[in-house]
Amino acid sequence: MKMNKKILSLLLLFFISNGCNYDKKKEQKIEFEKSKIEFLESEKNKIVTKIDELNEDLKKINSSIDKITNNQKVLLVTGIKIFSEPFKHKIEIQANINTRQNLILFPELSGKLEEIYVTESQQVKKGDLLAIIDDSGLNEELEQLKIQFSLSKTNFERTERLWNKKIGSEMKYLESKAKYESQKKMVDQMKKRLSKTKIISPFKGIIDEIKGKKGQILTPYVTPVLRIINLDKMYVEALVPENHLPNIKIGSEAIVNIPVLNLSQKTKISQTGNYINPNNRTFRIEAPLNNTNNIIKPNLAAKILITDYYNKKAIMIPTKIINENAEGQPYIFKLIKTDENSIYKTKKVFIEIGKSTNEKTEILNGIKVDDFIIDEGSMIVDDNQKVKNIN
Repeated sequence: MKMNKKILSLLLLFFISNGCNYDKKKEQKIEFEKSKIEFLESEKNKIVTKIDELNEDLKKINSSIDKITNNQKVLLVTGIKIFSEPFKHKIEIQANINTRQNLILFPELSGKLEEIYVTESQQVKKGDLLAIIDDSGLNEELEQLKIQFSLSKTNFERTERLWNKKIGSEMKYLESKAKYESQKKMVDQMKKRLSKTKIISPFKGIIDEIKGKKGQILTPYVTPVLRIINLDKMYVEALVPENHLPNIKIGSEAIVNIPVLNLSQKTKISQTGNYINPNNRTFRIEAPLNNTNNIIKPNLAAKILITDYYNKKAIMIPTKIINENAEGQPYIFKLIKTDENSIYKTKKVFIEIGKSTNEKTEILNGIKVDDFIIDEGSMIVDDNQKVKNIN
């Protein structure tokens, strides 16, 4: 009996001890679970916060990417504002320089060149004696004719006085008159012939070249004696194609360039030809030149720029920005403002072009003053395309 009680006591103690241990373990487990949840919640909160921060960074990155992407999609161009300006169109023609006073003097009488009174490069005036030809006895003949003329004159005057007094025959009077007039003509002719032995300067100028030699036998109109030139009255002449005839008139402005002398001079057209050369379909023009220092010489090659068109309010654009479609119609792109900063939309505009010069072309129709058009980038854009103006 005592043994059974003892066993029961031990069993009771065992169950009580086990129950206590179980409760302790359960409480420890619950505490552990609680601390684990709090830890996880804490970690979760940290992660959520981190995710929020990363989302904000991601938004910033996406925004930057969008900006970069948008800029990459919009073409960069430069624009120019249209304004009016004076425009002169010129044509360039090859020309030649000349003077009207450029003569080679030939003898009018045969004989020996007796004397030359000038030297090369000497300035002479009109009427100066330049050279003389041996008269071969013409002066003596003139003296004899003068004596005969004087005698016939005296005889005629005496016969005329008598005839006026009704003395003498009419025939004698007429014969003396005829002889007197004949002798007078012979003297005049001899004087004229004798004057041809003198070579006289026909105008003011410079002795450019002496061709004859003292003692040389001269042949009339064949043997040259000397050349005289006047460099004061120079002019430029050119042959202009006939299609320019309506636009070039007397008074048209011109610029003459002389490459050899590195000289440029303004002038005006003084003469336009009235004849079209059938061989080359050109007409002649002429313009005076100022040659104060006598550096411009005859037959120098030159170029003449003639103003054949003028518009004081022309619309000019760079020729390089003009495009053409398949039909050959010229067009440009206008820039139309949008709400975005520096962003424009393109608009294709067909234009009518005029004359061109210095890499610019006149626009007659299609655009107007204050329009905004594409300059750089006009060859790579399309109609109604977004572009950014960078100037």
